Amino acid sequence: MTHKSTISIDVMMDEGRVPEMITWKATDSTADMDQRAKAMMISFWDGADKSALRIDLWTKDMMVDEMADFYYQTLMTMADSFLRATNSTDISTDMKEFAKTMMKKFKAEQLKQNQ
Repeated sequence: MTHKSTISIDVMMDEGRVPEMITWKATDSTADMDQRAKAMMISFWDGADKSALRIDLWTKDMMVDEMADFYYQTLMTMADSFLRATNSTDISTDMKEFAKTMMKKFKAEQLKQNQ
């Protein structure tokens, strides 16, 4: 038997169409209420066109350091997903090393700016 799961995303925007609040819910979630998020990245693979379709949004109260953490964690989980999908340990490891290097460079840049 086929099971259908639905994920709903609502984006509340200001008068300039800048996201102020992102909420989401999933039918298979244990959460009773909508979940809030400051940022989101969604990717879909179009098999016919062989291209990725993306939606990247963040709210205006998303801080720069939060964005760096968000990208770091996303890259790390993408590396794990890539490993599960391809069994390519070397490439997954390279992806994680890139994420770590990116975060080190970001933190060094932040220190320079704050001096």
